[in-house]
Amino acid sequence: MDEATQIRVVTVDDHEVLRGGIRFLLLAFDDIVVVGEAHSGEEALRLCGQVQPDVVLMDMMMPGMDGVETTRALRETHPQVQVLVLTSFHNRELVQGAMQAGAVDFIEKPFQEHDLWNSIRKAFKVDAQNRRERMQQAEYQERMSSLSRGEQEVLDLILAGKFYKEIAADLELSIRT
Repeated sequence: MDEATQIRVVTVDDHEVLRGGIRFLLLAFDDIVVVGEAHSGEEALRLCGQVQPDVVLMDMMMPGMDGVETTRALRETHPQVQVLVLTSFHNRELVQGAMQAGAVDFIEKPFQEHDLWNSIRKAFKVDAQNRRERMQQAEYQERMSSLSRGEQEVLDLILAGKFYKEIAADLELSIRT
């Protein structure tokens, strides 16, 4: 599979052995490439600016910036990056905090390689959907800017669910107009 179609992943964990294990697990999947590893939240922020990953696998418990803080900062500075939380215990408050900070999902350690792969692909699909929506929004804005003020008013009334007779009455126009 060529590099353009691979999901670019960064792992963030203060345990080198775990980062290496994840890297090794992901070698089995040709649609995923690990483009970087960070041992801290601060390093993750720098690294993501350099390598532009699609998905970040984020540990929650790290010295310095924890996973929640790092997730929040990543979503602010790199909104296109999707964060998948890795947690070694199911702490509802910690997971909720990460999700509120912008993580798209979480996976509990230990995990099976296929579970990790499915979670990464799911996070990547969220990013693809967001990119499509941003493109559609930009296209919509471009089209809207080409309409006259009157055309925009009519469109707004159509989008509000009004029928042509109501639109004509609201704009004080004849039905034919």
